[in-house]
Amino acid sequence: MSLTNATPLDVARAARSGSRKLAILPTEARNAALTAIHSALSEAKDQILTANALDLEAANKAAKSGKLSQSLVKRLDLGKKGKYEDMLQGILDVRELDDPIGVVNKRTLLDDGLILERKTSPIGVLLIIFEARPEVIANIASLAIKSGNAAILKGGKESTESFKAISSVISKALESTSVPHDCLQLVQTHDVIGELLKLDQYIDLVIPRGGNRLVRTVKDSTAIPVLGHADGLCCIYLRDDCPVEMAVRVIVDAKTSYSAACNAVETLLVDENALKTVLPTVAEALLAKGVSLRCDSASKTALSAVLDKHSAVQLQDATEADFATEFLDLILAIKTIPNSATPEDAVDAAISHINDHSSHHTDAILTLSEPLASRFQDGVDSSSVYWNTSTRMADGQRYGFGTEVGISTNKIHSRGPVGLEGLTIYRWLIRGQGQVSTDYGAGGKKWKHESLQVGDSERVAVTDEELELLREFRARKAGAMNGVGK
Repeated sequence: MSLTNATPLDVARAARSGSRKLAILPTEARNAALTAIHSALSEAKDQILTANALDLEAANKAAKSGKLSQSLVKRLDLGKKGKYEDMLQGILDVRELDDPIGVVNKRTLLDDGLILERKTSPIGVLLIIFEARPEVIANIASLAIKSGNAAILKGGKESTESFKAISSVISKALESTSVPHDCLQLVQTHDVIGELLKLDQYIDLVIPRGGNRLVRTVKDSTAIPVLGHADGLCCIYLRDDCPVEMAVRVIVDAKTSYSAACNAVETLLVDENALKTVLPTVAEALLAKGVSLRCDSASKTALSAVLDKHSAVQLQDATEADFATEFLDLILAIKTIPNSATPEDAVDAAISHINDHSSHHTDAILTLSEPLASRFQDGVDSSSVYWNTSTRMADGQRYGFGTEVGISTNKIHSRGPVGLEGLTIYRWLIRGQGQVSTDYGAGGKKWKHESLQVGDSERVAVTDEELELLREFRARKAGAMNGVGK
């Protein structure tokens, strides 16, 4: 990894060159690089947290003057709640995962001695633009190296000192490895972003990690494919048959474990039948955690009737805009799903609201009914849809990906938390023996198009006769190149 002030074109060209060298490194070499990065970051923890403290000090001053949001400040803190340890563990987790490169996941017998294979390969060069979140550097470095991709990183100015410290440590660690120096580059000046976004001949994928404004700006400024999400407007639908203890446990976690996260719940949909049974205990638990509840008319009336006066006066009236807002704070909008002729109709109403209002990130249903849960999971058009668990489960490390480069709400290539698999693409390979397209079709041979088991050596093996034909073909080709047989 290098801190660079080179021109955007030079950065992109160097990354492209480095990506081709990295793509053919053996698994052992890439894993050794991750081991080196983990060891170096472990030893440099105090140094990096000191740099991070400088960023936090400046960020808190900016937040007090209204120049920076509190949610961004929270994301900046590397020393909070074991975040540094999670960052280190993520590197080891990625190292232990199977190599995603060079995997044959489809094999077809086109004809005798003509085998088609689909094999995984790196995407190439990634451009990652992110706000705050200094741990992203380590996340991206480990995922990029393991998946054989080069990465150009541009962080927000609010975490400059953290970025410098982490990138310097990683850069020094990689000097003793086989990973090409130019595979990981951290650009420092803000004005390079616009130029980098124009270099689609060198950069294959852009991953913005930040707020709505950043993602929208990136999408509007480039012809390069963009992977990510603009909002994290997540919903939970609470059914009246959900046990109270489960509802409290899941909803409190989804809202308060990290309210500034993109997978925190922002809207709670509540069955009308649950307004006086399950919701009051949930509301009390949320209020005790400092959550501001913005209620529609039905939920506010129901809660006001059963909560004590102190709790009841804390309830606020929701506006329609609240149900389309990513608060990133201790605020939760509550909307009632009216009684319907059938439970299925009520579920459909919840599905309709989510598909119209959510950001298609992560949504959940809390119910004991498996048929209704299946209906919900099939109907909600989001990258992650859960039954009886917190929306905060949407995370690459929790999915077993080691870590993630971000969460995608795209409908092409990759959805949800994006780990190693999401950073690979595939190529089609054919192994033949001199066959040409005109051998087949009208008046010619027929295609076999038989699916083969991956690793099916018996079907892939060629006959002695086929091998002899291949030898003759190669001999004729060699003779022609030497001027023989003209």
